[in-house]
Amino acid sequence: MNRTDRQHIFLKLRKEFPIFIYQSYSFVFSDSQLDIRFNFSLANKYFFEPTLSIPINDNLCPERVDKTMLENLVFHIGMVELISYWKAACPPVVQILPHSLHPEQMQWWKNLYYHGLGEFFYLNGISANEEDFMQIESKGESPLVTGNQQLEEKYLVPVGGGKDSVVSLEILRKAGISMIPFIINPRPATEGSAKLAGFDARQIITVHRSIDPALLKLNDSGFLNGHTPFSALLAFTTALAAMLSGCRHIALSNESSANEATVPGTTINHQYSKSISFENDFRDYARRYIHPELNYFSLLRPLNELQIVKLFSRFPQYFGTFKSCNVGSKTDSWCGHCPKCLFTALMLSPFVSQQQAEDIFGRNLLADPALKPLLLELSGQSTAKPFECVGTVHEVQAAISHLRKNDPDKTYALLQGIESGNGPDIETLLQQFDNEHNVENKLLDIISAMLHD
Repeated sequence: MNRTDRQHIFLKLRKEFPIFIYQSYSFVFSDSQLDIRFNFSLANKYFFEPTLSIPINDNLCPERVDKTMLENLVFHIGMVELISYWKAACPPVVQILPHSLHPEQMQWWKNLYYHGLGEFFYLNGISANEEDFMQIESKGESPLVTGNQQLEEKYLVPVGGGKDSVVSLEILRKAGISMIPFIINPRPATEGSAKLAGFDARQIITVHRSIDPALLKLNDSGFLNGHTPFSALLAFTTALAAMLSGCRHIALSNESSANEATVPGTTINHQYSKSISFENDFRDYARRYIHPELNYFSLLRPLNELQIVKLFSRFPQYFGTFKSCNVGSKTDSWCGHCPKCLFTALMLSPFVSQQQAEDIFGRNLLADPALKPLLLELSGQSTAKPFECVGTVHEVQAAISHLRKNDPDKTYALLQGIESGNGPDIETLLQQFDNEHNVENKLLDIISAMLHD
């Protein structure tokens, strides 16, 4: 974790670029795909045109959604997409031109920007007050229209290529539920997971998202940069896909562990847009301003990471396909040197053999003392957890204790001098069930039965 002090740059840029403008959006349906374009401006000095394209396939029916509803959906994707561009200079005013927003909506978005950028502010050493870090001005004359088309009892399932979405696919498949995989910027791990779950390319809804190169140039030239709430973008993009495919349910794969703050004693959470707080906020927003019957929830919310990995370990056909490493995402590989790789190896250790783990990661990560600084962060012996999508300190400590208890004759060089802590043991964690969730009872029964099978 590398923190910098860019407060002076933050203040300088806000003065130089006092306004960010959401100018317009456009979309065009062709026989083959839906093309979406957004137009943003940084104080009328820099202009950005990010795009999305969605190929039309067997599960997408454009005629399901009328023009006014499609405008609503596309506009909202632009509202969350602009966060990536606003953060380059953090202008104190965000002006929304395409549509008018209710005061409650503007407050909702302001809350998302502030908490979704908590890591960005923290790592850049920026002191930002929630009340005045940014004001939203709604200048559009055209109001948004909430959808009323009939939705079906189908489930849209985002597939990220890791273990979590695999478990969701298998739970829903066991339940005999009609589902459609959803992928943003496909890669071998995502497409491979969906294929192993029984879906071919014509059944998967895919979105191709591009970042305007102008933003990357600003990043390289000294403007502000950092983490944004990608899962919030996922939420609104899946809402569009759900409307186009007639799915009433969007089944995420976020676990209870995502609720834990990354920096202890604060609300700063790398996984804010995966948390139950955001989930509940989005459910309320979607039903009020997108479609009253849309059911956005995380299927794995009752479970912790160890329980999810226990279920995942029962599907070894995915072992050679799944990938959770952000560093190696472009090459569809495990880098073997980052917090995500180490955390995944630790979680798998109680449930797979050492040989299976080495086949997955290419080597025994638990025998690498060079990873010790990462383990100190993961196990709560540092000022903050890694800013990655990793589980709780207690889960890591329980895995360490389990390794020492069950493999006393093995030497895990990585574990030398690492404290196990006084948290719950692995058996206790495997019996937990988080009651703060939005999962229907019929699915809870299936999850519980699989967990205790």
